[in-house]
Amino acid sequence: MPITVLVLLGQVLELRARESTSGAIRALLDLAPKTARRIGEGGNEEEVPLDQVQAGDKLRVRPGEKVPVDGIVVEGRSAVDESMVTGESKLVAREEGDRVVAFDNRGAGRSTQREEAVTTELMARDTLRLMDALDIGRAHIVGRSMGGAIAQHMALLEPARVQSLALCASFARLDPLGFRVLTNMRQVLEWRGTWEAHAHHSVANFVSPAFYNDNPETVAGIVGLIASESRLPACYIAQNHACLLHDTLDDLERIACPTLIMAGAKDPICSLTATGWMSERISGSRTEIFEHSSPFFLIEESEKFMATLQGWLTEQTAA
Repeated sequence: MPITVLVLLGQVLELRARESTSGAIRALLDLAPKTARRIGEGGNEEEVPLDQVQAGDKLRVRPGEKVPVDGIVVEGRSAVDESMVTGESKLVAREEGDRVVAFDNRGAGRSTQREEAVTTELMARDTLRLMDALDIGRAHIVGRSMGGAIAQHMALLEPARVQSLALCASFARLDPLGFRVLTNMRQVLEWRGTWEAHAHHSVANFVSPAFYNDNPETVAGIVGLIASESRLPACYIAQNHACLLHDTLDDLERIACPTLIMAGAKDPICSLTATGWMSERISGSRTEIFEHSSPFFLIEESEKFMATLQGWLTEQTAA
């Protein structure tokens, strides 16, 4: 049974240049389901809030719908909307036996938020223990940005658990420019104290200059999403420090699993310099550069991104 665990940092955005600002924001707000369709003992369905769903409940997901919670497909075959974790609006085929996993790192999403120091290694251990709790022995690991840093630690800590790695806009060590840009993003939040100020400062680091200039409505949607962040600033600040301190560069030669590295050529945070360091050190790794994009190449070149990732996972599952 193929299992893919996605370790993602921040929001995964489903935004397109053709959408208006209001449409883009509305699409983002609609990504997460608010209710689930629970099947009763007699086969009747009832729509219930997510906080009422219990382990062992059977839920029905109709064709084209989003998967409301983590679980296992126990009956049927269909196509579902996984845009909440992939950022892509295409439907994904799922059938009996497939595992669907989505989770929040500590201090993000619906996880407990508290002011505490964290490291990428600690979050990797969190993820491995989550896999234990879900009885997932081995999986394909897809990590974006900080998620890719976490994924590296997973492959180093318990290599037998990682069937393959896909590192998206990530790093083993930030180069001086990336270190400075990420520090500035944190300092704006610390100095100004608002997510809105952080959003307006940070957005230019997430998309390429051409995309920023040509797609003002989409950029406004990204700013609106970040500005509406509800988590404690202390949690972001702690994760920012975790990224600045992350350094697996000298250990990458120990990563033996098949590894795909994806990077945006115009990314000021996870630069081509930092990407090259990973490519040189992970034996047999494959590197895919998105020439026209910054770290949000999953939006700027979404079709190429999805084709690359789906092709990689299909290839590694078959292997």
